[in-house]
Amino acid sequence: MGIFDEIKKKLSHEFIDIVEWLDNTKDTIVHRFERYQNEIKNGAQLIVREGQTAVFVNEGQLADIFTPGTYTLNTQNLPILTTLKGWKYGFNSPFKAEVYFVNTHLFTDEKWGTKNPITLSDDRFGLVEIRAFGTYAFKINDPGKFIVDIVGTDANFTNYEINEHLKSLITTRFTDTIGEANLPIELYAANTTELSETCLEVMQPEFNSVGISLEKFYIENVSMPEELKKEIFEYSRIDKIDLDKLTKFKAAKAIEAAAANEGGTAGAGMGMGMGFVLAQQMGGMMQPMGTQQQAMTPQPTAPATPPPMPVQVQYFYALNGQQAGPVSFEQLKGLFANRTVNKDTLVWKQGMNNWTAIKEVPELQVFLGGTTPPPLPGI
Repeated sequence: MGIFDEIKKKLSHEFIDIVEWLDNTKDTIVHRFERYQNEIKNGAQLIVREGQTAVFVNEGQLADIFTPGTYTLNTQNLPILTTLKGWKYGFNSPFKAEVYFVNTHLFTDEKWGTKNPITLSDDRFGLVEIRAFGTYAFKINDPGKFIVDIVGTDANFTNYEINEHLKSLITTRFTDTIGEANLPIELYAANTTELSETCLEVMQPEFNSVGISLEKFYIENVSMPEELKKEIFEYSRIDKIDLDKLTKFKAAKAIEAAAANEGGTAGAGMGMGMGFVLAQQMGGMMQPMGTQQQAMTPQPTAPATPPPMPVQVQYFYALNGQQAGPVSFEQLKGLFANRTVNKDTLVWKQGMNNWTAIKEVPELQVFLGGTTPPPLPGI
């Protein structure tokens, strides 16, 4: 090497005496201090601001870590780097080392969402699909582990680069969590706070394993197909009302409408009359059983009066661990058709010793696909 090359080499090297990072971005997580071919001067000042951590790396090996403050770089402040470089008795010459500044402030309002629908099994509606989305917040709680496991030699690592990894992790754990929750499908949207807290607890160890702390996790919405929503709303209405009263009410309204459409005032009068008759019948049906039986008992003074109509069999059924009903044979058949009950649902009627599954009650086995209709209930 000639003398002029030596002169060029000396001129091209500048000794760095201040090591710092002024962050003017909002998304940078890790920034490598750029020294190019320059060397850090012995006794240089290291300035670490609030919300930062400085990590020294020597030839790929993690060395010293500095929290916020101002430091003079020497053998006392760089014990690990001193050992790695073999500075047993101190040093007076400039040195080379990679310095990474890690942003440790809270990264908020990060978005997550399910790219594809999540399939769940519901006892009443079968296989259903849902989607979910929300936000989360995180920060780096172990800068050394984060650089070694995630950043590597990336000179400028942003939250965009880590978000894709975090979103995949969140979606996987979210799917596992709601699957294990085994809630009725309509309750997922109604319990987002409890689900959010559970997911945060489940995901935290995974984040910690790479030096990240999951600080907040929110489920903002759980959505499902529109046709499934309609089924759930209809089911909830049916579950809250008396099916027998509803059937009678709809029948009365239908007869009134039909009579009104047949023509003019006479039709309207007939419709009102039919409505009053049905209303009286409904009132009689809603009276106590003793009163109904008394009204239906033939009077000895009127031998021409026909005998009372057979009493329709009423069934009670188990739903979500509670007794429901009574309902008629046709109403129970309707509940089976819309999957409110199934072949294993327990039922009971007067005369039965114990609660029995639908599939084991002879007259109800027609629900399972038989071709021969059962005898009329109560006859």
